[in-house]
Amino acid sequence: QLPTGLYKKVLVILHDSVLPYMNEPTLMMDFLTVAYGIGGAISLLALNGLFILIHKHNLEYPDFYKKLYNLLDPSIYHVKYRARFFHLTDLFLSSSHLPAYLVAAFIKRLARLALTAPPEALLMIIPFICNLFRRHPACSVLVHRPGGPADMSEDPYVMEEEEPSESRALESSLWEIQSLQNHYHPDVAKAAAVLNQFLSEMEDDISGLLELSAYELFDKEVKKKAVDVPLEFEQVRGLFGKKNDIFAEHFSLD
Repeated sequence: QLPTGLYKKVLVILHDSVLPYMNEPTLMMDFLTVAYGIGGAISLLALNGLFILIHKHNLEYPDFYKKLYNLLDPSIYHVKYRARFFHLTDLFLSSSHLPAYLVAAFIKRLARLALTAPPEALLMIIPFICNLFRRHPACSVLVHRPGGPADMSEDPYVMEEEEPSESRALESSLWEIQSLQNHYHPDVAKAAAVLNQFLSEMEDDISGLLELSAYELFDKEVKKKAVDVPLEFEQVRGLFGKKNDIFAEHFSLD
């Protein structure tokens, strides 16, 4: 067993500085599968190497999507390796052969965790979810269910369930995105409102949003051109407001 710091140093460079130069990259299967099962940041970093072995060297990993699903926790929107993780998750969920229940489970879990995510993460994850709907139209029932959240006494989705097939995501409704339409950040509210409309067939390019930081978001707001915002509903008629105001009866300006 390796120290956590050494695991991270190895896994960060393994996919591009080690595996391409090995005669038999499959020798790293055991190491990567063990690292993937550790959890936390180490599991996120192991995804790169596992992707190469699955994609190019026919590694079979029956519980891969179950473990990927369970990596989604509240910290996923805050970790240092967020961009790398969502880039690979986007690749893993790009296949049109994935069952609808699996993709629906990912959509619901991402949306539920989005309720406590920072704005810079939300501006990335909402287009990410929209792309999943474009690839898997069978999941659109989450948005277009008759009655929607209003007809549900409670959400049937089981957040604590580790097995995606048992999470009952397809029976649910995407009320979380509806909640984000009232988000305090106008860009987030605007992005969430897209699901109220018919989605175009062309996917959104999220590559430029993966590494969006809070500093960049703040800097963008600061540089916006200021507009005059009306602060008074009624025009002021004197120093103390309306003419029938008690102050106006006793004070006046010459």
